[in-house]
Amino acid sequence: MIEIYKGDITKLKVDAIVNAANKSLLGGGGVDGAIHRAAGPELLEECKSLNGCETGEAKITSGYNLPAKYVIHTVGPVWNGGNNHEEALLQNCYQRSLELAHEYQAESIAFPNISTGVYHFPKDLAADIAIRTVRDYLPSFKSIKKVMFAVFDEENYNIYQERLY
Repeated sequence: MIEIYKGDITKLKVDAIVNAANKSLLGGGGVDGAIHRAAGPELLEECKSLNGCETGEAKITSGYNLPAKYVIHTVGPVWNGGNNHEEALLQNCYQRSLELAHEYQAESIAFPNISTGVYHFPKDLAADIAIRTVRDYLPSFKSIKKVMFAVFDEENYNIYQERLY
């Protein structure tokens, strides 16, 4: 039910992939830029109509040229030492993404490492929050049969491997 995938999230054949987006939802660097490039210009056009997204929240679009049917855009918190509710906001990113996946009857969803790149969230702590949130909330969402943590680098792969198995 929960798997680790090492590689490019834009190549996954799942019902929904999660985008670690910025508040504008208009593309950026890292996984956000990769998803926008792979999906094509229609994704940007749909994102323009969403009027952005607040930290800890999520919005859904079509996947366009991606193998995934949907893209769930969530805005992770910037790490500021842990004193600005960063952990609760990151948990909310995972929870809201699962809720949207369930609402749209997605049976499979893939998450990137939200907030651990340019937002500097500690990778170990982020993995703990991601795994705990998925394990806690997944039983509530009967439509979701598979959750994948899509990691791009060896460090995150090892962190998830250690915590999941």
